[in-house]
Amino acid sequence: MKEIALNNVHIELGAKMVPFAGYNMPLQYTGVTHEHVAVRSGVGVFDVSHMGEFIVRGSEALDLIQRISTNDASKLEIGKVQYSCMPNGKGGIVDDLLIYKLGEEVYMLVVNASNIQKDWDWIQKNNNFKAELQDISDRTTLLAIQGPKAAEAMQILTEINLAEMVYYTFEKGKFAGVGNVLVSATGYTGSGGFEIYFDNEDAEKIWAAVMEAGKPFDIMPAGLGSRDTLRLEKGFCLYGNDIDDTTSPIEAGLGWITKFTKDFVDHELFLKQKEEGITRKLVGFKMIDRGIPRKEYQLNDSEGNSIGIVTSGTSSPSLKVGIGMGYVTKALSKIGTEIFVEIRGRQLKAEIVKLPFVK
Repeated sequence: MKEIALNNVHIELGAKMVPFAGYNMPLQYTGVTHEHVAVRSGVGVFDVSHMGEFIVRGSEALDLIQRISTNDASKLEIGKVQYSCMPNGKGGIVDDLLIYKLGEEVYMLVVNASNIQKDWDWIQKNNNFKAELQDISDRTTLLAIQGPKAAEAMQILTEINLAEMVYYTFEKGKFAGVGNVLVSATGYTGSGGFEIYFDNEDAEKIWAAVMEAGKPFDIMPAGLGSRDTLRLEKGFCLYGNDIDDTTSPIEAGLGWITKFTKDFVDHELFLKQKEEGITRKLVGFKMIDRGIPRKEYQLNDSEGNSIGIVTSGTSSPSLKVGIGMGYVTKALSKIGTEIFVEIRGRQLKAEIVKLPFVK
């Protein structure tokens, strides 16, 4: 089991630690709902240092990235970030990722913790270009400072104008007295805020500074539990749940990051799906009957016939109702369609709704 740089700090704070993707990670501190509400209304900080970071550089770095990813990275300028995914050559997804343009021939790819080795091997396998790869995952700490008060709370720590940073852009600069920190206007909560990347050796200093600066704003440490409920309320896909090696970006509603103006792995297959249609689709649904949907629960039609499965589900702290996402047959994927979730042998009524659940 790997330990992140701030492992002992989280234990001292009373975090409930759990194994996740080969790392010992904080699941919660004061409780999932408490932490969720703090991020939605104020500011919270997540340690997500288990994520993977690869540097790709060289005269053909962009060519490699264009080949392995669905989005058009040629549109990136230095200081911009892009959400994308990597097809697996069989119509599925190796991983979803963020692509940062650090310099003219230098990029950073941020991948999911559970896929670090798989992603590395896949990119290396496809590296028929003049591109050099470097895995900096084990030496990098990543904090996600999220919530509507994040910019105001953290401004004291940096000269970077946080309030004016545009979504999906980044700047490098001093943060909490530490140089060369990458501050990114990204995050997976849908409540605004930043993700900051820096060397492990500065982790305790920066964590302490973030918590101190956030005190007047009632900052709270938050764990993986509330990160999951926050992303689900926004309808964000989670790899291993809503997307995986068997799902295509077209089926998953990720057509917006699938650009057919360039060539990439599975280009022809995904184009065919876009033009000819798909047989299943990822949808969001809200419970009508009282119940909490969970991963792998069966979804049925009014006759009791299986139409799909739940990929993510929870009780929404914001809406106080069960919500979920799942793949259903295309014919029953329209908004307003009544479906049933099979929970402990009971058929509980739900309705397909437009994502996100929380605006």
